[in-house]
Amino acid sequence: MIRETLAGVTLAVRAHPGAKKTAITGIYGEGDTARLKIAVQAPPIEGRANEALIAWLANFFSLSRTSVALVSGETSRSKVFLLRGVKIARVQSLLANSTKQKG
Repeated sequence: MIRETLAGVTLAVRAHPGAKKTAITGIYGEGDTARLKIAVQAPPIEGRANEALIAWLANFFSLSRTSVALVSGETSRSKVFLLRGVKIARVQSLLANSTKQKG
């Protein structure tokens, strides 16, 4: 789900567009194929959901929008985003804190 690269961290996401609000809803899959499930308020039309995810991820990880890039899955629910200039420990910490608050 989370992998460190030279440029930053990649985050595998399973998007659910058309939701009431954008939020992390859990984990999709197991092991190496696990993805972070994110409900997205925007519809999956003309890239709106992708843009909404980029904006939400940038806000969630306190990054600029230009530091978040869609690497793969432009037309799929399964996507991979690159979070530039961030360390894996920070991503793991923020995600762990987010899931603790939900439970």
